[in-house]
Amino acid sequence: MKKEKIEYKKGVFPFIANGRSLCNSETTGMVKVVANKKTDKILGVTIMHADAGELIAEAGLAIESGCTCEDVARTCHAHPTFSEAFMEACMAAYFKSINF
Repeated sequence: MKKEKIEYKKGVFPFIANGRSLCNSETTGMVKVVANKKTDKILGVTIMHADAGELIAEAGLAIESGCTCEDVARTCHAHPTFSEAFMEACMAAYFKSINF
């Protein structure tokens, strides 16, 4: 059985650069997004933060809906919120993160 190799790209955004995290003194952690290099479709998300349980729903919805990093990056996210970190990680997959 031949295994197919999937080329991927990743975007990482640390919570030390997130406005809400700075306000709440919860700057430990990061969001990492892994996406298919050719299609940009999100394959997986890692969130390490005190509020990761609240943040993972957006990532799950994006994966289930077949969203790309560009889809998430172009979606308006309120400021300052923890969820901006997911948007920033998606933007970082394009090397276009705003705040880091």
